[in-house]
Amino acid sequence: MNGPRLALAVKQAQAAATLERLPTTLTVNAAVSFSALLMSAISRGITQPALLWFALTLATIAARVIVGTVAKRRGLDRSEPHFCLRLMTTGALVSGIAWGALPFMLPDFHALGVDGGIYILMCGMATGAVLLGTGHAITALAFAFPVHLAVVITLLMSEETGGHLLALNVLALTLVLYKSSMNGQAIVIGNIEAQVRATALAQSLGRANADILQANESLEILANRDPLTGLANRAAFNVALQRGIDLARRKQERFALLILDLDRFKTINDTFGHFAGDELLLQASRRLREAVGDDGFIARLGGDEFAILIGGASAGTEARRLAGRIIERCREAFLIQGRSVASGVSAGIGVWPEHADTAADLFVSADMALYRAKDEGRGLWREFDPSLKASADRQRRIEQDLGEAIASGAVTVFFQPQVELHGGRVIGFETLVRWQHPVLGAIAPPDIVSAAHSTNLSEALTASVATSACRLLTTLPSLGLAGATVAVNVSPREFELYSVADTLDRITRAHGIEPGLFEIEITEEAILDTLVAGQQLKHIERSGYKLAVDDFGAGHSSLAYLVTLKVDRLKLDRRFVTGIETSFQNQEIVGAMAGLGKALSMDIVAEGVETAEEAATLRNLGCPAAQGYFLGRPMPVEAIAGWLVTRVLTPAA
Repeated sequence: MNGPRLALAVKQAQAAATLERLPTTLTVNAAVSFSALLMSAISRGITQPALLWFALTLATIAARVIVGTVAKRRGLDRSEPHFCLRLMTTGALVSGIAWGALPFMLPDFHALGVDGGIYILMCGMATGAVLLGTGHAITALAFAFPVHLAVVITLLMSEETGGHLLALNVLALTLVLYKSSMNGQAIVIGNIEAQVRATALAQSLGRANADILQANESLEILANRDPLTGLANRAAFNVALQRGIDLARRKQERFALLILDLDRFKTINDTFGHFAGDELLLQASRRLREAVGDDGFIARLGGDEFAILIGGASAGTEARRLAGRIIERCREAFLIQGRSVASGVSAGIGVWPEHADTAADLFVSADMALYRAKDEGRGLWREFDPSLKASADRQRRIEQDLGEAIASGAVTVFFQPQVELHGGRVIGFETLVRWQHPVLGAIAPPDIVSAAHSTNLSEALTASVATSACRLLTTLPSLGLAGATVAVNVSPREFELYSVADTLDRITRAHGIEPGLFEIEITEEAILDTLVAGQQLKHIERSGYKLAVDDFGAGHSSLAYLVTLKVDRLKLDRRFVTGIETSFQNQEIVGAMAGLGKALSMDIVAEGVETAEEAATLRNLGCPAAQGYFLGRPMPVEAIAGWLVTRVLTPAA
């Protein structure tokens, strides 16, 4: 369907919907008008101006009934939809002006007194018009704007300070309604366009030979389609991959391959059964279709693995953009059997001819990039580069030596202090894992955690860190820090592998540690993952440990989950802290989060504070505590006592 025909179909649908809602709208308008008349009589009785206003309002309603009836009988919504919508908009504007005249017609109108209820009716009518009129925003706003304008003017005319403040609030409400109305209209138009296109396509297909089409479709499904998702299967993918490379070679273009893997699919499948796993695959395939559209070829390779092929001169660029969109879309929780489940997607990208000469080599390149993304924490995309092989060899060496390093104590723990911004009191420490490999040098903490997960050493690593934390807690009272806490980070993936709560209970009891001084830091991902982490987090809460959310603001936390789990502390992601003294937006965000923490009785700690300016700004914004290089670098346990003495002598250090 071409552009003009599609635009006409949209207008026809908008006009039809507006006419359909008109009787309900006018009935409500008449009923509320009568309520407004009665409300105006509370303090002054039935007055002639009020009756005149009511009569005018009923007259406009009657006129709109007549116009609507005539328009519907003549089929103007189909034959002349633009004219029909103009009639409806004009009628709405006249009604809006009539309602807006109410406070000006009433004698001794007291804006902030007994007549305040009339404002509620007026604003309610305007809001209701916008909510009901999402199909055609101009009609709804034509009624709402005069009403809000009258409210704002009469409030500004009042001599009381509160009137000006309320006027500003009504202006803000007007802007919100405008944006909501336009967004709602965009959604409705999108739905209408999709429906029209689908109808047009169905009609076009219906003109084809039905028997031949059905036979061809059945053969295609049997030979080339995945029976569960309806996507192309592995056989069809292999053919498309080779053909795509051949075509790119002839046209001297590029050809990109994305391989995607659902995170935590096995856990979900094992926990809820194959039906839940199938539902996850179906929902994921739908999201892939939405993201890719007509720009690529999608296939299910098997299990929870998918592939996307993209051709063209800018195939590599498009593949990167698409990978980002898919990952962001799949970060949203899936609804499986009535429960919110966090899964996510990891992706690897290979591009012909930069990364490979053949189809087989291109697949290997993208597959290696996928494993890099999964090793770096999942929910990421990575593109193949020659260093991946060397990096893979390095990671294998880390995995090979990690067990011995944990057992021998080569994997150590450093502690970074957390400090009150008012007064400088040390309130706690965060544990940070360190490993100086004899051949590879310093190993980054994410590489250590990833290797532990790959080699089933996550519990051993967490136990080692927790033991170090307990040892520090036993010494803090002698350093004058009896109430300070020590925090241990727990990766969301660990909840899949073993009972984190049981392990921590065993270690803290062995050292006689008060659970309230032992803090467990989790990410927002773990909060949303009610499938696996939910019960363990409840166990942690019952045991009395403090619960902190690390990198708060970087993910998709639900306030309901924060309250339900009784989170004790929110740690603001460093992206909101860096350069905050010059970033008005970050100041607004941090100020709001500080207020949120206070409202929910949660401690707030800002991460990554590296300058005096950042610390001062956070303090002025109401952020109570922070950690970072400006306040204290990570240090071994034996250096803490000396650091405490030094900071007494030089408090700014």
